[in-house]
Amino acid sequence: MTKQETKQAFPAGFLWGGATAANQLEGAFDADGKGLSTSDMAPFVPKELRNGKDFTFDVNSVELEEFLGGNTDVYFPKRNGVDFYHRYKEDIAMFAEMGFKVLRISMAWTRIFPTGEEEVPNEAGLAFYDNVLDELLKHNIEPLVTISHYEMPVHLTQKYNGWEDRRLIDLYLKFANTLFDRYKDKVKYWITFNEMNMILTSLYTGGGILEDKIKGSKEQVAYQATHHQFVASALAVKSGKEKMPNAQIGCMICRLETYAASSKPEDVLQTLKEDQMNLFYPEVQARGEYPSYMNRYFEENGIELVKEPEDDAIIKDNTVDFIAFSYYMTYIGKYDPNDNSNSGMLVSQVKNPHLEVTEWGWPIDPIGLRVALNRLYDRYRMPLFIVENGLGATDKLEEDGSIHDTYRIDYLRRHIEQMREAVADGVDLMGFTSWGPIDIISCSTSEMGKRYGFIYVDQDNAGNGTLQRYRKDSFDWYKQVIESNGQIL
Repeated sequence: MTKQETKQAFPAGFLWGGATAANQLEGAFDADGKGLSTSDMAPFVPKELRNGKDFTFDVNSVELEEFLGGNTDVYFPKRNGVDFYHRYKEDIAMFAEMGFKVLRISMAWTRIFPTGEEEVPNEAGLAFYDNVLDELLKHNIEPLVTISHYEMPVHLTQKYNGWEDRRLIDLYLKFANTLFDRYKDKVKYWITFNEMNMILTSLYTGGGILEDKIKGSKEQVAYQATHHQFVASALAVKSGKEKMPNAQIGCMICRLETYAASSKPEDVLQTLKEDQMNLFYPEVQARGEYPSYMNRYFEENGIELVKEPEDDAIIKDNTVDFIAFSYYMTYIGKYDPNDNSNSGMLVSQVKNPHLEVTEWGWPIDPIGLRVALNRLYDRYRMPLFIVENGLGATDKLEEDGSIHDTYRIDYLRRHIEQMREAVADGVDLMGFTSWGPIDIISCSTSEMGKRYGFIYVDQDNAGNGTLQRYRKDSFDWYKQVIESNGQIL
C-alpha cells in the first residue's frame, strides 16, 4: 500500500453497513400484540395531491380520530412496510452477503408496550427482537439500536400529546430499561433518539405532538418537548452505562451543513444562527449544558423552559459517547429583514446553483459531507458515526430481474470518497450505515417509489406486488466497498 493509500484508508474495524427503522421496514402492524404507533397513522398522499410539499407526515387531531375510527379509505404504507417481520432471516442473509459489519435498526415501542403504559412488556415483541439480534450475531453483524425512531404509541399522543408532557420521560425510561435489561449481552451500540432536531420541522413526527392541541406557541412547545427528550436521553445514558459498562450510547441529529447565500455579513450571521439551531442538539448531549446562544434566543423570543431543579445536573453528568448523524444535503442561509426566525426546515427555499438535485429536489453535495465531518469533529472532539446517507430514486426492474442503479453507485461513491478525505484530515469516524439498504417506505412521503436500497423489493405505492427481493447493481458494488474497507470504490 502506498503512502497516499495509507493516508486515505479507513481504520481497521470500521463499521460498514446499513440503516433502517422499524416503522418503515417491519410491517405486521397488528401482529402478536403490537399497538398502533404515530407512524402507523401516516397516510400515503399521491404526488399530485401534495401541493408541492415533499413532507406529508404531519397528522392533526381530527385526522387521527378519523384514521383510528376506520372512517377513511386512506392507505397507510408504514403499517405493512416490506414485511421484514416475516422475512428478516432472508433479508439479514442478504446483508451478510454484502459483508455488513453493522445493521442499524430500531425497536418499535408499540411491540414492547402497545400503549406505552403497560406495567409488563409484551413478550412476543421482545422475542421478535431476540430473534432478529440472534440472526444478526450469527452472521457477525453488530446491531446498532435506535431506541426511539418516530414510532411513539398513539395512546401517548392522545393522552399526553406526546413529548409536550413531562410524564413521557418515565414512560420512555421504562421502555429503554426494558431493552437494556433484555438485550444487554447482544447490543453494544445504542442511539437514544433518531434525528432529535426533527421536532423543529414536525412536532408530530419528532415528538408525537398534535399541533392543533398544543398549549402555547409551536416554538415554545417544540423546545419544551426537546428539553424533556434531553432529560430522558441523559437518564437513559445513565441507566444504560450502569447496566452495560462496555456499551457505547450516542445521540443523533439530521446534519444540515449550512452555507451563506452570499458574503454579505448579514447572510453570514444568519447562516451562523441557522447552523446553531442544528448544533444545539449535540451541544447539550455531548457537552452537557445549554449553550449561551440558545439561552439568548429563548430570552429574545419569549421561550420559557419549565425545568425541574435536578434537570441541569442530570444532563451535565450523563453525556453521550459518540455523535451520530444523517447527512443528505446542505442548506443555504439568507438574511430576510422581515423574518429573523431560524427556520429549522429540512430543505432550504434558497437554491444552490452549484449543485445538482435528486428527483425529489434534494441538493447533492458530497464535499459538504467532508465539511460536516470536520466541523463536528473540530467542535466536539468526539467519535462520529454517519448513520444515514443515501439516494432516493426511481428504480426500474428489468424483465431479467436486474436493476441498473449506476446513479446510486455514483452518489455513494462520491460521498464515501469525501468520508475517506475526512478520515485523512484526522476525523475519528466510527462507521457508515447507508440509509435503506433494502427498499423501505419513505419517511417523508410514505411512498414506496422513492427507493434507497441495494435490494429491490417488488411493491408499489399502493402496496401491490410480490415482495420478492432482487439484487441491484449497487449490491455487488457495496459488497466490494466493504471487502476493500473503502479502498475500491
